[in-house]
Amino acid sequence: MSIREVTRAYCERSDALASASYFGTFAVYFLTLYLAVYSYDAWALVVPLVVINALAGVRLYVLQHDCGHRSLFSQRWMNDWAGYGLSTFTLTPYRAMQYNHNEHHKFLGDLEERRSGEIHTMTLREWNEANWKSRLFYRLYRNPLILIPIGGIFVYALRYRWPKNTMKVGPAGVLVHDALLLGWIGLLYWLGGTPALMVYLATVFVAACSGVFLVYLQHNFEDTYWDRRPDLRHDMAALQGSSALDLGCWFDLATGNIAYHDIHHFNANIPSYRLRKCHRAIRDQFGLPTINWPEALRSFSLKLWDEDQERLVPFPRNQRSIWRLSEWMPG
Repeated sequence: MSIREVTRAYCERSDALASASYFGTFAVYFLTLYLAVYSYDAWALVVPLVVINALAGVRLYVLQHDCGHRSLFSQRWMNDWAGYGLSTFTLTPYRAMQYNHNEHHKFLGDLEERRSGEIHTMTLREWNEANWKSRLFYRLYRNPLILIPIGGIFVYALRYRWPKNTMKVGPAGVLVHDALLLGWIGLLYWLGGTPALMVYLATVFVAACSGVFLVYLQHNFEDTYWDRRPDLRHDMAALQGSSALDLGCWFDLATGNIAYHDIHHFNANIPSYRLRKCHRAIRDQFGLPTINWPEALRSFSLKLWDEDQERLVPFPRNQRSIWRLSEWMPG
């Protein structure tokens, strides 16, 4: 059997599993948020509660992503209503997310359509031809100490208030989403005052950093895949150009199994609650590679796509660095 035929066996939607994942994650999110606000002066309790709440927020985003593919629940209307319900708490307008993410799937690995990707990647040739201003900006942009914290807050707290392609999906939905988000923040302040806002901001920050960390590793690793049309192969872009992060069962639980991103891109109809099982069942049969923690962390030292070697490489070391901070990890 081909890998496509095998993965189809894992596409069955279960409303029971979807509901357990959906409402269970919400329960963890609201409970930890309440406990963190209630324990505001006890930092030994607040810090772990904030981390758990932030990871619950990441998991809510993964569920919204599933709804965008209409793979979480069995019915289209159920996915859409669930996606709208998640939107306020993920800080992400549902229809805009759905449109932009489908564009990402459509042009994955396409060097001529890199605007559809979440993290921009320059080629080595473009780097060598770039002026010093472009190089400086790109060094800062790809610096993980900037990309993760500043990039995360910029995207989730600011950029998603008016996402790209908003006019294509309809600005009314984005405006309603922003109004509901403002109402949610106002409700938090009304119920818990300044402590509630401080806890909420902390969880948003941790969740945003975790989200960018995941998004980066999903397609930025040494043996990823990029090509130009007409040589571009979509099956290679999905399976080789997307990572499978085997970082432990707790990591999978916290991130809704989205770390098995190669199988997701190959068959986006597989619900998140079946991704881990699918990948573990077929990885040896089809030789699907996995990335562990050392390789995952090393991936942040890789900056440019080398079209000749067909791999992601660090900045050239034979050039004088304008900003050495971006080379904080060995490459």
